[in-house]
Amino acid sequence: MTIKVERFVLAEYRRHDRGMTEETVVEKTWRLMLEGHPTARRGEPAVIEAAYAEPRLRALFPFPSHGALTFHRNTQFPWSNDLPFIVGDAQSCIVYAPLGALPRVLGESLAPNEAAALVVAHLPHDCGPAFEGPWPPAESSTD
Repeated sequence: MTIKVERFVLAEYRRHDRGMTEETVVEKTWRLMLEGHPTARRGEPAVIEAAYAEPRLRALFPFPSHGALTFHRNTQFPWSNDLPFIVGDAQSCIVYAPLGALPRVLGESLAPNEAAALVVAHLPHDCGPAFEGPWPPAESSTD
């Protein structure tokens, strides 16, 4: 619990130091989940903390539901649903490939930090920060 609080203090200091006062949707979602805010979606705290510790996952939109922690390239429904995700708790996690991909299970019997690292290892190279809005992204016009 202390580590989690220290992370928030450091993140707030860095944000304030850079002159940034507005949080993105992704930053706010992570913060509220980690704080256990009553309006935030609930998930396994150990899995959420392990995922948040990974910078590439921290840039994606987290969505805990039904024992899973999914990650999305966008912040509004419909979700991208094209990234690996974690199912599990503080003792044991399974990492699944995106829906429709094979092999379906990428790793099992993993600690939360191992599961988060495995998700990062299987992210597409072009998987950058999540954008605000629904999936798929709006096509840019070059007329």
